[in-house]
Amino acid sequence: MAYIPRWLELESITSAKSLFLFGPRQTGKTSLLQHTLSGARFLSLLDSDLFLSLSQRPSALRELVQPHDTLVVIDEIQKLPLLLDEVHLMIESRGTRFLLTGSSARKLRRGGVNLLGGRARSRTLHPLVQAELGERFELQRALNVGLVPSIYLSERPLEDLRAYATDYLREEIAAEGLTRNVPAFSRFLEVAALCNGQMINYSSIASDAQVPVSTVREYFQILEDTLLARRLPAWQRSKTRKAVVTPKFYFFDVGVARYLQHRRGLQARSPEFGEAFEAYLFHELSTYQDYTAGEGLCYWRSKSGFEVDFILGEKTAIEVKAKDPVGQRDLRGLEALREEKQLERYIMVALEKHPRRVGEIDILPWDHFLKQLWAGELCS
Repeated sequence: MAYIPRWLELESITSAKSLFLFGPRQTGKTSLLQHTLSGARFLSLLDSDLFLSLSQRPSALRELVQPHDTLVVIDEIQKLPLLLDEVHLMIESRGTRFLLTGSSARKLRRGGVNLLGGRARSRTLHPLVQAELGERFELQRALNVGLVPSIYLSERPLEDLRAYATDYLREEIAAEGLTRNVPAFSRFLEVAALCNGQMINYSSIASDAQVPVSTVREYFQILEDTLLARRLPAWQRSKTRKAVVTPKFYFFDVGVARYLQHRRGLQARSPEFGEAFEAYLFHELSTYQDYTAGEGLCYWRSKSGFEVDFILGEKTAIEVKAKDPVGQRDLRGLEALREEKQLERYIMVALEKHPRRVGEIDILPWDHFLKQLWAGELCS
């Protein structure tokens, strides 16, 4: 499989400071490192001999790293969190820079593990985005099978989606002992997937998954810690219309979510297509947010029912409709938010072929919108 250059620029980030690079399984962390940091010293904790040696004597890391090794990559750092004390020491005493990768930050966040006290930045590598794929991007395929590289580029994506979900449960959940009841967690995954892009209702999900509400809260935390999902907070600065405060929840990849929903194939103009289209745009926006380490992302919903899908950087309101053409009724949420007079730009992202403007609202074809997003034009 040919390497696809990624938007995340590691060389500039690691030129002055160490870095934690996290990302869900198979998002391409190893390929990115091999193609962009070929001169770095690479140590993989998937190597059983290396893992055994360092687990018995973490200080052996100081012997493995030579004075000329200015940048050292340690892959799957969560498998041996004790190494972070050695990493910390070498950053301070030798000035060595480290790039530490992993598919889960959970083990690093619990038990008082040394997170280097601000001596390292943090980034998350996401599935592919349209700007990375270029002419190889197909919207229908992305909505159907998602953008995990090994799945999007596969000749048998459905088989690979099944294997991905199985590997996640077996290796990320069961092997790491994140929950004692894997069957219950598996039921929860299916119910949670059906709520993709919706406000979180713990009681309803607990009832459908047949587990206590407290367990559902724990399971959502596992999804976030293993980078399978993230919350989208509510924007609460509106003054004339009281806003809801409940966060929304999105899986990291629309294809994985649809597989867990047991949905196959998408019909244009169907509600499922609209849900997948919105989830895909969330992926592009949240990836941009992480890669640029900048603008915040949230959504707005008033208690009277007006809603805008995304607010980027406290400046840009973004509504998503899988429609062509967009009607005046579709603009009601943006119009209501515009009356608050707190943001600078209001955008409707749709399936229309040409950009146009209705009052103060820009209606943009989805590909035009993404071009502006990745050019940094939406928050400048």
